[in-house]
Amino acid sequence: MPTVRFETDDRGVATITLARPEKKNAFDATLIAELTAAARSIDAKTRCAVLRAEGDTFCAGADLAWMGALVGASRETNLADARDMAAMYAALDEIPVPLVARVQGSAFGGGAGLVAIADIAIASRDAVFGFTEVRVGILPSVVSPYVVRKIGVANATAAFTSGVRFDAARANAMGLVQSVESAEGLDHAVEHFVEAVLAGSPAAVRQAKQLVRDVAGQAPADVRELTVERIADIRVSPEGQEGLRAFLDRRAPHWRD
Repeated sequence: MPTVRFETDDRGVATITLARPEKKNAFDATLIAELTAAARSIDAKTRCAVLRAEGDTFCAGADLAWMGALVGASRETNLADARDMAAMYAALDEIPVPLVARVQGSAFGGGAGLVAIADIAIASRDAVFGFTEVRVGILPSVVSPYVVRKIGVANATAAFTSGVRFDAARANAMGLVQSVESAEGLDHAVEHFVEAVLAGSPAAVRQAKQLVRDVAGQAPADVRELTVERIADIRVSPEGQEGLRAFLDRRAPHWRD
């Protein structure tokens, strides 16, 4: 049985589902490979992606049996394993459209890393998070670039060094998740954000995601010309022209048809 399911609906919304509920959707070599392949399956027609999980847990981190097999393994084996996991996170991070995460239950270790990679994360009020790796003598290493980017140096340092678990409200305050909902309202909230993404120009949405990556951490003067060129280019693009004309004509643009 596959541990990850992938499907795309007629709106162009791709859904990636972690399907290992009996193991709390914990990572093993198979799930890592299948999640990497699913992320790489996003094509030019995709307009939004949703990452969700079966069962009562989003992702509990590493599977105990899988981690146990690495005890006593050589450095070369550990390097190969870490590179596979790093490739999985990179594939998710490189999805060119917004990635919306639906988070229920717990998201620990690498599972919390998945939440950090999401552009929009919606959590249930009972969700619990934690970068707990130091408690077992290791590090949240391969997820660290994405977590620091998402929640900043101070929050990441506190979370990484203490390994404390924190609730959805704290995750929201840190910026790890963008919305906290009741368990009953979680699917509705996910759909609200998906519809909001679909309301935008497909080209503009993709470029907006990339723009954030390109200007993050840069001094305004260093990216001034880049921002000038980006807005000029998209204004004269087909979708930019259509969007402006639709606004002036008080009608819906063609991508809303």
